[in-house]
Amino acid sequence: MHAVIETGGKQYRVTEGDLLFIEKLPVEADSEVTFDKVLAVTGETIKFGSPYVEGATVSAKVIKNGRAKKIRVYKMKPKKNYRRTQGHRQSYTQVQIAAITLGGNS
Repeated sequence: MHAVIETGGKQYRVTEGDLLFIEKLPVEADSEVTFDKVLAVTGETIKFGSPYVEGATVSAKVIKNGRAKKIRVYKMKPKKNYRRTQGHRQSYTQVQIAAITLGGNS
């Protein structure tokens, strides 16, 4: 069974047992989180929402919160003596999908 969920302004196609790196959520590690913005569910039948599937949820366990590797942002304008270097580390939450449920009206 697959589902398409929306979190952090992005959409993810998930199945049970998947590990995801998503935008940082305000939850602690080893806690449960439920995604109720489910756009589509596929199994024996396919259900699409408009925009979300009624009653469908995806539950996941938070593995850890962390930050990605640092990237360097470098700006330069030739012949103008303009150079800027900036670093950035993106925060993330790693989750493992536990269950996909359709709700009462499956």
